[in-house]
Amino acid sequence: MASFAKTISTILLCSTIFSGCQSNLLQTSSSNQGNPVIALDPKLEIISSSTHNATMSDVAAINETLDASVMEIPTINAVGYAVVSSQPGRSENQKRLMAIRSARMAAMRELAEQIHGLKVEGNTTVIDLMVQNDTFRGVVTGTIRGARTVRINPTGSDTYEVVLEIDNEMISGLIKSARKFS
Repeated sequence: MASFAKTISTILLCSTIFSGCQSNLLQTSSSNQGNPVIALDPKLEIISSSTHNATMSDVAAINETLDASVMEIPTINAVGYAVVSSQPGRSENQKRLMAIRSARMAAMRELAEQIHGLKVEGNTTVIDLMVQNDTFRGVVTGTIRGARTVRINPTGSDTYEVVLEIDNEMISGLIKSARKFS
């Protein structure tokens, strides 16, 4: 999800830059009236029209990169945590294994949220124009295939952290197989 947010922010940043440059791109300078020049930005140097073609090809290359048809599939990571002392078990070792398993399941849930989304259900009860009860819950449903355990770390004396990832090759294969059935 972080990669998706990074991609969206990059697109927004580039579109802001291009929209800001659009008004300044075609301004001509009055300092050199015999040879038309193009100003990119008042703070930047003035470039000649011979380099204008190179600049336009750079813009075309950036547009091609940002085009929706050119899709780079990111690696998706998820982290899960669990506390050892709250786990069921007869011995400390059983509790530790259960905490690792719980942390793994929490990471799987986070992967499912990133891939399939989170359905949020809410209910508010109002009596005499006063809120009496306000509840909500999040539900995630999905299948996770190909998740790889990156690391299992104790984080403190009583907590475990599990990091899972689904690499871009696996996601690409899943997308291709899904397109065959649709």
